[in-house]
Amino acid sequence: MKIHVLGCAAAGVLTAVLMLTGGCATTAAGKSISDKAAADGGAQKGAETVVKKDFSAYKTAEQLLEHLTLEEKVAQLFVIRPEQLDFSLTPAQSQEMYKDGLKKVPERFAQAAADYPVGGFILFGKNIESPEQLRALTSDLARISAVPPVMAVDEEGGRVARLARSERFFLPQFKNMAAVGRTGDPENARGAGQIIGGYLLSYGFTVDFAPVADVNTNPENIVIGNRAFGSDPEVAAGMVRAFLSGLHSTGMKGCIKHFPGHGDTKGDTHADYVAVDKSWDELKRCELIPFVKNLDVTDCVMVAHVTLTKAAHDGYPASLSRELITGRLRGELGYDGVVLTDALAMGAIEKNYGSGEAAVLAFEAGNDILLMPMDFVAAYNAVLEAVRRGRISMRRLDQSVMRILRLKDF
Repeated sequence: MKIHVLGCAAAGVLTAVLMLTGGCATTAAGKSISDKAAADGGAQKGAETVVKKDFSAYKTAEQLLEHLTLEEKVAQLFVIRPEQLDFSLTPAQSQEMYKDGLKKVPERFAQAAADYPVGGFILFGKNIESPEQLRALTSDLARISAVPPVMAVDEEGGRVARLARSERFFLPQFKNMAAVGRTGDPENARGAGQIIGGYLLSYGFTVDFAPVADVNTNPENIVIGNRAFGSDPEVAAGMVRAFLSGLHSTGMKGCIKHFPGHGDTKGDTHADYVAVDKSWDELKRCELIPFVKNLDVTDCVMVAHVTLTKAAHDGYPASLSRELITGRLRGELGYDGVVLTDALAMGAIEKNYGSGEAAVLAFEAGNDILLMPMDFVAAYNAVLEAVRRGRISMRRLDQSVMRILRLKDF
């Protein structure tokens, strides 16, 4: 595995916020697409025997978009857990944080991927067993996908690090990004991004849902805390920019989150409704600064499920709010890149809207990628039906699919 090396000065300071852990690599047992391919002398029959369309002749996003069916376009909007293509699991089982983790791609998944050619996959700790297993998993997920998928992970450094916190990987572990922020030197954030981007790339990932651009302004915050670079918005903005630069130096793409800021909250949107009581002008003086100052360099923006009681008037969580996404983020702030929801399976959304309506509302609000709805099939069918009935226009659908294809470097 190749990891890009930091300059001596940066490496010296980073020693204070890095720990090295190691372990033994093990081989996943059982029959998967990779196993089938090896048994067939490299013929890769696991996916190829299914009617998987070949889009390899189309080299640009425009060419590819022209040849996608309506169903394929809608599927491209979704980045899901791989378990969500295992229809032997209930939606709740597929969303389990620690149980029922897919660690290899069964041959039957090729048909599920052909039926639902999703835009990408996100992996969690339960999908990660060993270096060899992880490379096979990401490779096989790409192999069964007609259109090359986004391969995403939350690897922030600190307590949210799916690979580095796995005991079977010998990878650098950062204490947290707050510790990096306290060094006061953006070069250390750049170095963190470079280290993380280097090892993610080697395991087949294409997008890191990091860095956290929230400003940790509430000491009672149970969700963000030391995941943020600190409580000073200007310092955080510089660290976020540097971290993205480090990711980009390796070829990895990044995502600033959680717009418009989750730092001044007490509740957890994983559980249910969470409110932010600041006005838009107050947010612009603090929480929005790391976002506004990095919209020109980020690859995508993740929107939080917090409800802005004073900054928006439609009553929706930010992730479902057209006022905030289309009006503020795209309109006032001028961002025209990929926007994605935080996980739609989280309690703030699923408990109050359900998978189908939440997916449609999120797309209408201005999101491009719909991340991890609780019930993927219900969400997919709801968006598909909304397009067929004219609630969502083909022009609007094509805009988002084009952004997603460009995120994949078409």
